[in-house]
Amino acid sequence: MINIALPKGRLGERVYRILEQVGYPCPSVLEDNRKLIFENPEAGVRYFWVKPSDVASYVERAAADVGIAGKDVLLEYQPEVYELADLGIGKCRMCAAGRRGFRDRRDQTLRVATKFPKIAKGYYSAQSRDIDIIKLHGSIELAPLVGLSDVIVDLVETGKTLQENDLEVIETIVPISARLIANKVSYKFKYQEITALCSQVDELCRQR
Repeated sequence: MINIALPKGRLGERVYRILEQVGYPCPSVLEDNRKLIFENPEAGVRYFWVKPSDVASYVERAAADVGIAGKDVLLEYQPEVYELADLGIGKCRMCAAGRRGFRDRRDQTLRVATKFPKIAKGYYSAQSRDIDIIKLHGSIELAPLVGLSDVIVDLVETGKTLQENDLEVIETIVPISARLIANKVSYKFKYQEITALCSQVDELCRQR
């Protein structure tokens, strides 16, 4: 069997529909219940529902052979996995943003609020910018509004939340989308199964 870690939520449901179309159905996945593991021996597949930020950990540590993780998770945590395909779904951007009209004073340490400290550090290090990282877990947009930070580094999909809070994108750091990833050992020992799944998924996503 191929063990697949699906991210909980709408993205995971979209990914499952893709996998279903290319020959890995398991109808119970979409049933209204609290189960976390679903399998279809005839299709040779077992699915797990996993918190999106945890998918890479399940794959890296071989609890799952493959999984679907956002590029933001891969950049932030840098797990030891193979990135096999860009599914072209779940698209958004990792951006630096601040209050409308914000001007960076480079003679002062820049206070950066973010859920993604590694990405933020890498971005500003490339500019030789002195920063103070403020790690947050909730609504990042609040930080510059109440003076906790000067800017934020966060995911932006439509930009509506920024606009409604008088914030604007300063720069796009990197485009983000869902990626198909594989455990390195599984990729070796289940090479045919994983590459077949990958090629079918990649082909279907390119047609969309």
